[in-house]
Amino acid sequence: MAPPDRRGLDRGTAGFVAVIPAFNASASIGAVVSTARRHLERVIVVDDGSADDTAVRAREAGAEVIRHPVNRGKGAALATAFEHLRAATPPLEAAITLDADGQHDPDDIPVFIARHRRDRPAIIVGSRDRHFAEMWGPRRALNRFSSASLRFFAGADLPDTQSGFRLYDASFLNATRLEGQRYEAEMEALMQAAARRMPIVSVPIRLRFADGRATSHYRPLRDTFRIVGTVLRQWARRRFGRAAGAR
Repeated sequence: MAPPDRRGLDRGTAGFVAVIPAFNASASIGAVVSTARRHLERVIVVDDGSADDTAVRAREAGAEVIRHPVNRGKGAALATAFEHLRAATPPLEAAITLDADGQHDPDDIPVFIARHRRDRPAIIVGSRDRHFAEMWGPRRALNRFSSASLRFFAGADLPDTQSGFRLYDASFLNATRLEGQRYEAEMEALMQAAARRMPIVSVPIRLRFADGRATSHYRPLRDTFRIVGTVLRQWARRRFGRAAGAR
């Protein structure tokens, strides 16, 4: 395992861990891990059934690798990492998730840590709203729909609900378990936090490229239906579960 570049490494960040779900990301994963390790000593890559040498390149760059033998989806990869981290030593403060394709700039990690230290929110979402004009129209429309759904059904107002660059506080991870197997898991996390009245905030992030269709495994029709279903299911649980408990 290669030692991290110590330039700029904050020695008080031992409780923060980067989590990178990866599927066939051989071309980009090494650089993402190397840059993340400038800021955090511990980086976990969940190789979600890749057919290429994603796992090898991640290890060479200094990551711990957990491997799924078959592709299970981004949500399943996140759930695997979070379960692994619940027993972390030293105790986990927060997990910072980012994508493996290089869209997110790991040099923004200190922005998340600073906001977490200041306010201790349950979830911090890296907002790409200033880049929306550069995105593919259907993806931009889905993001706006997701934000409106979160606001209407959960009362949480975020400019960007689909960003995978996030910080999850240990209190949230210990209180919840994600059920979604794919991209809907990230909306599920927001709905669960809102249902528990746990604070959710956003911070602006930079993008290395705004339109990630060439590197994304997002399936617009199927994954959109999954997200919509997750919103309605979480809302129904929140509303009717409370009603049942009140009787």
